[in-house]
Amino acid sequence: MKRKLLVPCFLIVAALSANASGYSHQEPLKLNVEEMPPVLTTTRTMTADLRETLPAPLPGISEYATRTKPHYTFIQDQTWVGIPLFLAGVVAKSEKKAFRQDYKNVHANTRLITNFHSEVDDYMQFVPMLGATALNLAGVEGRSDFLRYLASGAMSYAIMAAIVNPIKYSTSEIRPDGSTRNSWPSGHTATAFVSATILHKEYGLTRSPWYSVAGYGIATTTGVMRVLNNRHWISDVLSGAGIGILSTELAYGLSDILFKDTHLKRGELTTAHSIIDNPSFFSISMGIGLGSKNLNFEVENLTDGTSTDNIDIKLQASTVVGAEGAYFFNKHVGVGGRLRVRSSPVKGWNEFMVNAQKQAEEVINTYSKMGELASMVKEREFTIESDHLTEFAGDVGVYFQLPLSKRLALGSKLLIGRSTMQELDVDAHFTGEVKDFQYKVTIENGEVTDIINAEITNSDKTYDVSWDYLTLGGNNTTKYGTGLSLTYAYKHNFSWKLFVDYDYSKKTYTMKYAPYKYLETAIPLLVKMGGLFGMSTEAQVYEKKKNMHTWVIGGSFAISF
Repeated sequence: MKRKLLVPCFLIVAALSANASGYSHQEPLKLNVEEMPPVLTTTRTMTADLRETLPAPLPGISEYATRTKPHYTFIQDQTWVGIPLFLAGVVAKSEKKAFRQDYKNVHANTRLITNFHSEVDDYMQFVPMLGATALNLAGVEGRSDFLRYLASGAMSYAIMAAIVNPIKYSTSEIRPDGSTRNSWPSGHTATAFVSATILHKEYGLTRSPWYSVAGYGIATTTGVMRVLNNRHWISDVLSGAGIGILSTELAYGLSDILFKDTHLKRGELTTAHSIIDNPSFFSISMGIGLGSKNLNFEVENLTDGTSTDNIDIKLQASTVVGAEGAYFFNKHVGVGGRLRVRSSPVKGWNEFMVNAQKQAEEVINTYSKMGELASMVKEREFTIESDHLTEFAGDVGVYFQLPLSKRLALGSKLLIGRSTMQELDVDAHFTGEVKDFQYKVTIENGEVTDIINAEITNSDKTYDVSWDYLTLGGNNTTKYGTGLSLTYAYKHNFSWKLFVDYDYSKKTYTMKYAPYKYLETAIPLLVKMGGLFGMSTEAQVYEKKKNMHTWVIGGSFAISF
């Protein structure tokens, strides 16, 4: 068997050898390669600057998804925007010199009590910080792990308290409601802006700018509530906001020095463009309103000629808050709109109430010859239901931008909108004894020709009456506006804006003034007999047309989109 297998194997080997011998005369195969001279090249890592040259993200992919490697420095954490905010509050402190109130309650019957009060600001100041803490504990990755977050937050509040409290108790500024002398700066507002800046740094810079918008929106609302509650002046709020932002930035800068690059989770967001290259924005703002401050109602402004009284309403600097946004078609032109609330408190209430007291005494003196009127009015109390003349406005128009550098841009706008107002309202509450009016009349030919032996006497009855002492409001009108802004882009999609806006409107203001309404209850029969010697118990109605010129100076926090 083995011998039979050897024969085929020999034949196969012989065939392969014969086939190979056929290629022995051919040239060997050669490979030709072009000469390639060596070239020195360099490689670059992908940086934030390079990312700006990349095309925009595909539809459906968030442009805020790209983030840098976690690394921060002390200087990188500072915007210093808190300093001009604090100084703006210092400049605005002069407003309180024109506001006088019967703080010591020397004249109890002319003391004003503001009914409006809300405690929501006591809790709102902590909301952004609580939100950031909840996100961190829930495992939502932000800038820092919990240890570094806790250290940065604690230092933020400590620095804020170390700045606010010494100023509060050394300057001894009295509050608008006269309760204490620790008004400037606002601790609630400082706390709220510390809270908002913590949320901004932890999640606004690393996940989505809308966290920042929510935080600073809540902080701004807290500051406005402090003014509406008559607990703070606008100057207190501006300085408090500046201290809050500055304190948090300093605290996070110290964390950068202490922890360096440890205990970090996320780097800052980057976008495919900067806010200067793509000016489309959304912002929240706060400022001071200046301009037309006096409303002088004179005799010729009366609609029925029932009185000869002149009334001068003086307004303080306004507190102005708003939200604004615009979409730009290119680097220079866009369209957008603005919603704004401007609240102007009335100043000099004590002077106004002194005049009211004089008018009440005038009535008593007029009828003093007819009897004893000392107990006709026992208590007077004036309640301010709304001590602010508040304007709500919405505007739309064209926006412009002129880039000055990679971080600075000059902006302007032309707007048209609608303005509506909430009226100012002062209520009166009088109590006292009802007086009887006894008299004899002379009748000739069935008509009363004379009242003789008129006498006002005491009765066993008392009265307790409340009424609208004074109301003041304006009609709905069209308004026009423009303004200039300077934008500083301190991050790829974050910026601070300083702005000066001008608005014009022509309004008709209506004031209803009823100082003698209580007499209808106090001496009912005398009033029915028409014995007020020309003084009407009905409201005196004034109407005045006025061109309103308003300037608003302020700052805003903006994001690009």
